[in-house]
Amino acid sequence: MPVDLLPLKTVRNPRDLGGYVGYAGRKIKKRRLLRTGTVAKLSQEDADFLRAYGVKTIIDLRSPQECVKRPDRLVDGIASVHIPISSRDQTQAGASFEDLADMYATKPLAGFRHMIGSYQKMVSRPHSQAAFHDLLAFLAQQETGGTIFHCSEGKDRTGMSTVFILYILGVDLETIRQDYLASGPLLNDYRARRDRECVERGDNLIFRANLRSLGTVNNEYLDAALLLIQEKYGDLDHFIVNQLGVGPGMQERLRDLYLE
Repeated sequence: MPVDLLPLKTVRNPRDLGGYVGYAGRKIKKRRLLRTGTVAKLSQEDADFLRAYGVKTIIDLRSPQECVKRPDRLVDGIASVHIPISSRDQTQAGASFEDLADMYATKPLAGFRHMIGSYQKMVSRPHSQAAFHDLLAFLAQQETGGTIFHCSEGKDRTGMSTVFILYILGVDLETIRQDYLASGPLLNDYRARRDRECVERGDNLIFRANLRSLGTVNNEYLDAALLLIQEKYGDLDHFIVNQLGVGPGMQERLRDLYLE
């Protein structure tokens, strides 16, 4: 099924996960689970839409440094929660052009390789595993209303969070993959704008190519995480129970809350 894109003008990659088919043919409820990019520049119009849509909580998955640099806009009537997937900015979403140029102007595929490593760290580091647990445990307590969870562009940390959420809710892995990959075209304008800035700065083609790798999603990024999970932890089911600490009881609770 196509993604359910929300009509927000000041938030990148905003989607409602409702409608996907999970366990026993039960669909995920609408207006309950929303994945987006940062809401740091949320307009009043978009804030009013989110309130009317039933959003009660916005969860920021970014590192503390990113939150200080670009804090979420606080919205009256919507709670703000911080659950950093990493203690620092592993995906370098908050890095400046100058910082990125120092790292990515001379080595082709450096950005691609960095993203592979970032996804592997996301699923193997104890801090990240504990954060995924905290996110899922928080969702298991929300009996009503909608919850937004986001990182910077809503593609990597948000993407892996969505993988675990959808899997627990019984969505098939191919649909989960397609939802993850949907961030690619939804961020086309974002990457194009960054590339224009590179041209204006006079950055070389190697840096521009690496910046595109940092600013998108790929099958290889997701597979780097899933293959490491299989190699190191057995399979996704064991990983969710043993590494994320989300046992059968919490999984059933999530299904009761979020499936029709």
